[in-house]
Amino acid sequence: MDDLPLIRRAIEGDERAARQLFEKYQLRTFRLALGLLGDEADAEEVAQDALTYALLNLRLYRPDLSSFSTWLHTITVCRARDKRRRKFLPSISLTQWLGLGNQIRDHTPGPEAVVIHNETEARLLWALDQLNPRLREAIVLRFYTDCSYKEMSEIMGCSLNTARSRLRLAVDRLRELLGEEQVPWLATETLR
Repeated sequence: MDDLPLIRRAIEGDERAARQLFEKYQLRTFRLALGLLGDEADAEEVAQDALTYALLNLRLYRPDLSSFSTWLHTITVCRARDKRRRKFLPSISLTQWLGLGNQIRDHTPGPEAVVIHNETEARLLWALDQLNPRLREAIVLRFYTDCSYKEMSEIMGCSLNTARSRLRLAVDRLRELLGEEQVPWLATETLR
């Protein structure tokens, strides 16, 4: 859905339009922040801060440069980086984030499937914890917010080639740590 009509109305002072933008992006922004920070309270603070900033500064948004979601994701990633620096977090844990049901699950698995799924998830969480924050950002943006490489480069503040490189390095490192048979979605990632 095109956000420009809502954005224009919000800029003109329509509080209902601003509320609609907030509601549309609230969960998405929170999930991104939680994926980057791993702490629910910090993620809530960052998401709230990013959304508030975006809505108060809608006049700064340039639709000719990026989509609104890309602009908001950029703000969110910057706020998460600032929060991480302030807390001196050495690594980002996705354990809580994945535990909140944000991944697709088979809700009718048998006992063996549950054990295999839990073991796979635990190994994935361990492997994600081994990545440095920049590589982890690339994985979260690509696989948890479904960003394109162009959006990733805009959000991470780097060139398109750097975004591709970070994702390739992250995927290669996860393959090295887990093996392709452990996490099948790694095999489907094409770096185009």
